[in-house]
Amino acid sequence: MHAQNQQSEVKLRSKSKPRDTFFDRYKDEEDRYGFNVDKCKQAEILFRFLYQKWFGVTTIGLENIPADGRAVLYGNHSGVLPVDGMMLYDGTVNHHPSPRRIRFLVNEFIRTAPMLGDVIRGFGGVPAKYEVASELLHKEELVFFYPEAEAGTGKLFKDRYKLRDFDPGFVRAAIDTNSPLVPVITIGGDEIYPLLANLNHVAKLMGAPYWPVTPFYPLLPFPFNAIPLPIKLLIYIGKPFKLDYAPENAEDFTLITQIALNIRQDIQLQIDDLLQIRKSPFARWDVERIEDYICESTQN
Repeated sequence: MHAQNQQSEVKLRSKSKPRDTFFDRYKDEEDRYGFNVDKCKQAEILFRFLYQKWFGVTTIGLENIPADGRAVLYGNHSGVLPVDGMMLYDGTVNHHPSPRRIRFLVNEFIRTAPMLGDVIRGFGGVPAKYEVASELLHKEELVFFYPEAEAGTGKLFKDRYKLRDFDPGFVRAAIDTNSPLVPVITIGGDEIYPLLANLNHVAKLMGAPYWPVTPFYPLLPFPFNAIPLPIKLLIYIGKPFKLDYAPENAEDFTLITQIALNIRQDIQLQIDDLLQIRKSPFARWDVERIEDYICESTQN
């Protein structure tokens, strides 16, 4: 029993190393957009519980997030609240060999919302403006674009896993700054807060991108109406790739729109395939089956 306890302690210490590396990396840095190490540490405790226990996240391909240099991350977006992004972040903080800050482009209503906005800014969420993304990429940071934007997080439950149109801004940024693109696919986020209706008139009144009606909101009081379903999430990170275009092509709207459309179609096909692999929304993912799928799709 004593030997088992020692092994558990060693395992826990080894898991904490990437997190310690992450916090040490940014502890003395001042950030104009609100990134704050102390706020990260406080919120990360909750995110770690959600990642490990509540959602039982399976992350594949974490090593594909570059350990240094700039990159444009992009992927599907869902879940009413930006839980998918926070789970990717926590997986990176705790399990990447060289964890780095990810600068998510965040809708201003969410970024400035009470409590939630404070957490998002503390973790490095930035205004969803092209100029901000370009600035951060030139500073060799990781910038995450969600090309569906609010149309992704605000899609109804009946439309789950059906991608909305991709804004081509992420393609423009990748070409303009000569940054590699890193695809990130999340399965499970569409079901954690089943969106039954969107009260557009209330959203317009409040200045929000959408105003959700879920099985728990607004019927139940806070915090019960904010409890997500314990759907088991999969985060699949593909290999980085570059677009072979000169920077001036970034202003060719027809070109970048077509590239974004092609990427969207590819992501949709992969989402459909991964859903076929899933046993149940509440069952942990079979890593071996996912790896077999990746191997087959790579060969094809």
